[in-house]
Amino acid sequence: TSTSMANECLASLGLSGPKIEETMRNKDLTERLVALVRCAKDKLGSKELSKVQGNLIYHTGTKLKKQAFAGHELIVNHIINGDLATEAQVTAACDFCLKQIGSGDLDAFKAACGIGVSITPEDIERAVEEVINKHKQELLAQRYAFGINKLLGEARSNLKWADGKQVKCEFEVQILHLLGPKTDADRTGAANASLVAKQPAARGKPAAVAAAANGNAEVFREETRSLADQMISGDAAKFHKPGENYLTDGYVMTPRTRFLLGRHLEQTGGKVFTRFPPEPNGILHIGHAKAINFNFGYARAHNGHCYLRYDDTNPEKEEEKFFVAIRDIVEWLGYTPYKVTYASDNFDQLYEWAESLIMRGKAYVCHQSPDQLKGHNPPPSPWRDRPAEESLQLFRAMRAGMYAEGEACLRMRLTMEDSKQDPVAYRIKYARHHRTGSKWCIYPTYDYTHCLCDSIENITHSLCTKEFQNRRSSYYWLCNALDLYCPVQWEYGRLNVCNTVMSKRKILNLVQKKAVADWDDPRLFTLTALRRRGVPPEAVNLFAAKVGVTMASAYIDPSLLDACTREILNTSAPRTMVVLDPLKVTIVEGLDAVKSAALTVPDYPASPERGSHSIASFSASSGVLYLEREDFRDGGKAGAGAGFKRLTEDQPVGLKHANVAIAVRQVVRNAAGQVSELRVACLPLDSLPAKPKCFVHWVADPVQVEVRLYEQLFTMKNPEEHPDGLIAAMNPNSLAVKPGALADRYLLTAAAIQRRLQFERLGYFYLDQDSSPPGRLIFNRTVTLKEDVGK
Repeated sequence: TSTSMANECLASLGLSGPKIEETMRNKDLTERLVALVRCAKDKLGSKELSKVQGNLIYHTGTKLKKQAFAGHELIVNHIINGDLATEAQVTAACDFCLKQIGSGDLDAFKAACGIGVSITPEDIERAVEEVINKHKQELLAQRYAFGINKLLGEARSNLKWADGKQVKCEFEVQILHLLGPKTDADRTGAANASLVAKQPAARGKPAAVAAAANGNAEVFREETRSLADQMISGDAAKFHKPGENYLTDGYVMTPRTRFLLGRHLEQTGGKVFTRFPPEPNGILHIGHAKAINFNFGYARAHNGHCYLRYDDTNPEKEEEKFFVAIRDIVEWLGYTPYKVTYASDNFDQLYEWAESLIMRGKAYVCHQSPDQLKGHNPPPSPWRDRPAEESLQLFRAMRAGMYAEGEACLRMRLTMEDSKQDPVAYRIKYARHHRTGSKWCIYPTYDYTHCLCDSIENITHSLCTKEFQNRRSSYYWLCNALDLYCPVQWEYGRLNVCNTVMSKRKILNLVQKKAVADWDDPRLFTLTALRRRGVPPEAVNLFAAKVGVTMASAYIDPSLLDACTREILNTSAPRTMVVLDPLKVTIVEGLDAVKSAALTVPDYPASPERGSHSIASFSASSGVLYLEREDFRDGGKAGAGAGFKRLTEDQPVGLKHANVAIAVRQVVRNAAGQVSELRVACLPLDSLPAKPKCFVHWVADPVQVEVRLYEQLFTMKNPEEHPDGLIAAMNPNSLAVKPGALADRYLLTAAAIQRRLQFERLGYFYLDQDSSPPGRLIFNRTVTLKEDVGK
């Protein structure tokens, strides 16, 4: 049987039983190894494979990509005759076959694989010694805390054709000779403690944050932007260079691939080209921020270009406001598209290619209903073998409007990775298109449009989320079926945020049911909502950089975005004082302690040199000021509790920036017995026997403002799991409005200039778009000053 034959071939490589069993789970690898063993046995005749030869053939099977497998006989020949004697040489041989597909240049092959190059033990000793001497001072200072493995890698790169085990052995001997055995200090890391203490970034934060703490906001913004470039590390660092698409696993080569890649390079000048291709049927959310940063950031990091391309192939759901909002958000995040394009720009070309596809026998008109085509296992089409001429006639009839919606569609003849057969290329929709009007009644699908638009725009890296992985085969198949330049599709894990929903359909449902105000309701995680809440674009980009680009989907707690927002606003939002729940306080004693009608307070108390502003003092308002109601507790210290450090009837409290304290002389109550006013004495700080335990914020001669306090919209991490639906999962306390909040008058003009502010002791706030300065000010709380540990 084929299984027993495969088992026999793998055993001849010297693999153990468990290793054979593990290998055979990988069908593609097993097929390659069987082909390699057969080839080797043809060369050996009655001889058996040696252990070294078996290892090298197994290594060939794991390294030789499918599109270069035609070169396997060349590699096996040189393994058998002993020319390829190390894994490094075999790897180089596999790379040569991939990069020089079809090349018959044997001399170039030998040079690329190091055939004939002799590396002696003395060569290895000398090369290792050079690397260690180059870094000797750092090694002596940091000992084993230094990047030993990095040095080993450097030594191996200088000894490309040497046996890796011999290099490692020599390296370890020389390191031991220089440093001696590891000590207890080496094992605990104590030897490197002094080096850590000397690092410039305080408290383990990035250098950008340290720069911002010193008031260097421009450096901070620049460093923050550069964090997006970190996303090109890790898996993204393995991406192919322009023109080397064929080096990518799974890429499909044709006889014309080399020519098409050459023409592609002529048209692009070898630059990286990416694209951000949103559907204009809704507002972008926080997950799109990752895609925007990755596509634009990857292109920027490689001195390339990124298109903003609207995937406008579904006229029923597209609205002009979404086109405008999408571009606005991309630019808000700090990116400028190389060009703004539309899938509809290419409708005429796409239609011509569809006719060509039919005539090549690779597409057909099908009459199965949309309901029959739903799901992963639709029944086979009885029209799959329809003659090309008949399908072409019917396709033209579809375009001419001779069929109703759902009566016919154009399907491509292929099977996708998930075994779904014959995806739809065109469907009938009698809907007016925002750009082409009524010209078309048939519209291409994503599966048909996307790869062809990528090809037209010479995209080098088509970056998309993992749910499109099962469409990669159709992507490559369609470009090659039409003999077009074929980009490479790379998939990465999508970003999911807990305690919210990001589905456009579900957000639209919340809007329609008036559970939220609109797409930009600050409780949502659409990017327009985050902007309205006051989250700065630098914080969104920093969040995307911290999440990073991995191949696995990420489920992120929203507290990470809050932390990024605080990190940015801490150095960019001036401080001011606002009272949310005012309690009137009248100074009846000692008002002359503050004679000035205005006080100068710093915008950033920790960095007073960064600016200041003037606020009204209570001497300008006949001794009347306002405190937060929660900053006073009735019943004295005994009633307030031992941990309460603010104002009570027998405990004074300090007033921020005023250099005075107040002590209660009388508590005034209304008819219901509630505290309505405090009458107090004003005391200079130097007259008190001890400094007050707490200083509170306050306002005098204030103006009334509205403050909106936002919390998470849903109480569950995954609100879609609630048995009664999304509405039932909503947090009833997600919005609290304070219409009677009081602020200093200077905000009447300052808020319009500096929309992001820190209300001292309360959080960071943002001037809402519903405001009409200077008369009506509305502030949204962006984020609290620190994370609530009880959340």
